[in-house]
Amino acid sequence: MGNFVFKLPDIGEGVVEGEVVQWHVSMGDQVSEDDPIVDVMTDKATVTIPSPVSGVVSSLSGGVGDMIAVGSTLLEIDSDESSSEEVADAEEEAPVEETEDPVEETEADPPAPAPAAETKPEAPKPIPGTPPKSPGRALASPAVRKRAREGGVDLSMVRGSGPAGRIRHADLDAYMAADGAVSGAPATAYSAKRTEVTAVKVVGLRRRISEQMSLSKSRIPHFSYFEEADITELESLRGLLNSTKDDSQPKLTYLPFIMLALSKIMPDHPECNAHFDDEGGVVNRHAAVNLGIATQTERGLYVPVVKHVESMGIWKAASEMQRVTTAARDGSASLDELTGSTLTITSLGREGGLGATPIINHPEVAILGVHKAREMPVVRGGQIVVRRIMNLSSAFDHRVVDGADGASLIQHLRRMLENPALIFM
Repeated sequence: MGNFVFKLPDIGEGVVEGEVVQWHVSMGDQVSEDDPIVDVMTDKATVTIPSPVSGVVSSLSGGVGDMIAVGSTLLEIDSDESSSEEVADAEEEAPVEETEDPVEETEADPPAPAPAAETKPEAPKPIPGTPPKSPGRALASPAVRKRAREGGVDLSMVRGSGPAGRIRHADLDAYMAADGAVSGAPATAYSAKRTEVTAVKVVGLRRRISEQMSLSKSRIPHFSYFEEADITELESLRGLLNSTKDDSQPKLTYLPFIMLALSKIMPDHPECNAHFDDEGGVVNRHAAVNLGIATQTERGLYVPVVKHVESMGIWKAASEMQRVTTAARDGSASLDELTGSTLTITSLGREGGLGATPIINHPEVAILGVHKAREMPVVRGGQIVVRRIMNLSSAFDHRVVDGADGASLIQHLRRMLENPALIFM
């Protein structure tokens, strides 16, 4: 049996190092060729690296959150298939599976040690009132699978609450807490004191988000501005367009109208559609209106970009927004689709809220927050009437955008939304 030393391969695109975001194997694990062994995040993407040989893992290099240089040892495998002299050839041939998914969305199942020959696993306990699942692979992340394996839980018996029945940590917790049942848990389970502390290391995408937010908040002196817009007429137009659309056109939300309105008025507010190079002391004002759409995913916050909104109609803007946000959610968004925004829109959607203080996406100089529209009593012509009102929250970089300029942009946007025909004139 030879000792196979496997080093971090050259992933390409100028990448010189990667961050370990999750190991799929442990010391002593039996692995087969092409089994996933580790997820590594680079500046470009998250890469799932498979094992080039079969054997037993004898050592691991680096823990979760550690940076590993290209060419440095990742792990060693005791294998009959090669010796350490074959490492160089294996490095060149080792395939990598590249994806924009951070580790939580990786579907690869970590290898499990072979069960003892004479040990028969205890039959899984069915969930009362739930028909047994048909045989097949349960949808869950490698981390959930590992916990289930260590806890002796058959994932096929756990009901998943995620998309497409995906089993999350909370689902596994609930199943294990109920001793394999959704009812009949001891009464003390609801009154016992909880004293545990869970340490969650900030790595991968969450670390990148943390760094970006810290950079934005520490370097940009924000000022916030709030306004409300009467979108009663906009709602009527939206309803009319949705009732007459064909099957190839997406259902319109408010965001495509807001996007078009911003693209229409930006020539009058160039100081807000810009990047500030604070080290070079230069504000780069962009003619193109490239709108970042803050999108919450199971893996964290992404900001896919709809580029050149100024050249689009309402249906094109809606379709493109749907395309890039869907790509962000399913992990297929390219680097180009996640960069290049000149102003970001963040929508709390159904969560609503009356206001927020959004953090500017550095190096941009402005961000717009959109809140849930709701029916409100307002005074019009001396009469109390019910109108549909939407709150807008915004923030600006006060180093390069004066308060009057930020307010002017939002007031101009409000007029467009309250008189939606202006958007198309």
